[in-house]
Amino acid sequence: MHVAAAAFNAVAGTYDGARRRLVPCFDAFYGTAVEVAASPLRAALASGRTPEVLDLGAGTGLLSLLLAATVPGVRLTLVDAAPAMLAVAADHLDSRGVPHRTVHADLSDPLPAGRHDAVVSALAIHHLDDDGKRDLYRRAADALVPGGVFVNAEQVAGPTLALNRRYDEVWTDQITALGSDADEIAASRARMRYDRPASVADQCRWLGEAGLVDVDCFFKQWRFAVFGGRREDATPGE
Repeated sequence: MHVAAAAFNAVAGTYDGARRRLVPCFDAFYGTAVEVAASPLRAALASGRTPEVLDLGAGTGLLSLLLAATVPGVRLTLVDAAPAMLAVAADHLDSRGVPHRTVHADLSDPLPAGRHDAVVSALAIHHLDDDGKRDLYRRAADALVPGGVFVNAEQVAGPTLALNRRYDEVWTDQITALGSDADEIAASRARMRYDRPASVADQCRWLGEAGLVDVDCFFKQWRFAVFGGRREDATPGE
């Protein structure tokens, strides 16, 4: 992860500009993640609490910004191993007056203390190996309040090698049509050397093993998927 963090540090200033090209289903992808996370955040507001959001591998804060715009009043904790990315995120959030803190840490490090109404991530967890993903999913589940949700907007592997190749062919065709040139594609592929994506089926199973319920894939278009689950509501007297 530390090598990958250096690669993302180097592109912190230009990363968001390319995102709509490199994620062809951008609006549906991020929109679904926000929609899934928004429900418990609104419930917290309705109960008189400040909703707490933990954004893992937050990068430049794009998902956090979308959540804050959709559910005004949230408080955000952004975790990332690339300090230049976190600096960009902090500037964006400061300019909008969104309460937040940033934590410079690797996803294999202990999570910040406290319970959260939503633990979210976008295009980050695929940098962990499968054991690392399973471990993070357990820790993310433990970091939720009862009724809180975990949402991962992620780049995933195909269930077969043939489909994995097809995912890449479609992605290349789509981003080229959206205007990615040879240099941008080469730079993206260089960062993808650090990727270790897993299939949706495997990851949903791991979320269930971590103790989450209502686990599902809420959106999928080729290699981009949004999936997650919910921590069970508290039992009476808990």
